[in-house]
Amino acid sequence: MTTQNLVNLTLTETQIANVDAALTTLETELAGLIALSEGEKRRLRRMGNKTESFSRQALQVVSQNPQMIPANIPVADAIADIKLLDQLRPRLTRMSRLIERGSDTDAALGNDIMTVALQAYGLLKLTGRAEGMESLRRDLSGVFSRTKRSAKPANDAVDSPRRGGGASRQAAHQGSSERAA
Repeated sequence: MTTQNLVNLTLTETQIANVDAALTTLETELAGLIALSEGEKRRLRRMGNKTESFSRQALQVVSQNPQMIPANIPVADAIADIKLLDQLRPRLTRMSRLIERGSDTDAALGNDIMTVALQAYGLLKLTGRAEGMESLRRDLSGVFSRTKRSAKPANDAVDSPRRGGGASRQAAHQGSSERAA
């Protein structure tokens, strides 16, 4: 029986408290971040690499030539948005990498736990009866029990048009065989 311990990490109470404090700080300092509904996300214009370059160039030209643009177009707001985007992106990238590593660690921990639990269950199945643990083994086996499917009535299988006609089709085939002979 080989086990693979993918995660070798221990967190002290101090580390957990520090992480919680850092998360609270992030939530406080980034309270202005917004949440969009799925519908709102679908309606947004997407800014990819090409369109970002275009947007930056257009705003640079406009900021150097303000007389070209009417006052009702919020150029200053868009320039402030670019500055904020430049400030946020590196931090969001770092947080995304951390979240991805956290998700991978979560998956690996689940794998490690399930591997050992399945090995222990297998041993319990083999030795549990002799050790007086049959009821515990039965309780654990409930995770793997399958519900039985209800049997279909016999007449559905014979005459169902979805299955090609069943008995009617067989009778027609026999009749044509007799005619051919």
